[in-house]
Amino acid sequence: MTFNDDARFDTSKASKRSGGRKAAIGGGGSIAVILLVVVAQQFGLDLSGLVGGGGDTANIAVEGTGDSDLSRCSTGAAANQDDECRVVGAANSLDAYWEAEFPRIASAQYASPHVNLFEGSVSTACGNASSAVGPFYCPGDQDIYLDTSFYKTLRSQLGADGGSLAQMYVVAHEWGHHISTLTGAMAAAERGDSGPTSDSVRIELQADCYAGAWVGAAATTKDDGGTTFLKPPTKAEIADALDTAQAIGDDAIQGQSGTVRPESWTHGSSEQRQRWFTTGLERGAGACDTFAVSGSKL
Repeated sequence: MTFNDDARFDTSKASKRSGGRKAAIGGGGSIAVILLVVVAQQFGLDLSGLVGGGGDTANIAVEGTGDSDLSRCSTGAAANQDDECRVVGAANSLDAYWEAEFPRIASAQYASPHVNLFEGSVSTACGNASSAVGPFYCPGDQDIYLDTSFYKTLRSQLGADGGSLAQMYVVAHEWGHHISTLTGAMAAAERGDSGPTSDSVRIELQADCYAGAWVGAAATTKDDGGTTFLKPPTKAEIADALDTAQAIGDDAIQGQSGTVRPESWTHGSSEQRQRWFTTGLERGAGACDTFAVSGSKL
């Protein structure tokens, strides 16, 4: 999806932290591993990239010091040329959309998340994370974390095209987790289970649906000056987003290793993820209650 060149962004909605490093934790390393497993089960994150080899030592990512300047990302023109600026633009559009839409689907008060760009590793209220985790939302601090190198992973390892809308879909999905947190759906879900109809999958599909709902309305959201942030998505761009949803389905990822195990799914199949994204796109955020449908219709 293309931004209008004249759209203006509030760059404070996102920030970039400097790259981190690895620190070895000895002695209590096994405790650190247990904590990582608990966090992974509770929040549905793949934190395997945080844990080192055997013994009592775990390699934990430590956040770097200082923030990088994103002031260059204040316009739509910049977002059309730069991956990090595209994230800043998406955050502005998503925030404007949900500020208006949230009261229609929930009685709670809307609050904006913050988007943290990082390189290598980052410290969060959910623990320390490396880029191997991929993009994620942390309910503990209600922030979104993203290393834009993930977009290269989409293209080189997962086989997705990874175009502009596909990149923003990733941000919109994590924003969807924030919405589920604000509505209470995240807290009510049983996060330790797995399988095609599990609560873990329902939470992920709800985020996909919320992402689709934003895409469907994105061309109508405006900056403070009244300029729409984005131009209407093309059919090719929608297809690119759906291609990304297909690439990150549990069955597609497991299929790369040759064994598909539905009982272990935590994010949903490619078909489920594409279908719920399309549901949000065509019917809006009000159609995204994945907990209200039977397992056969999920």
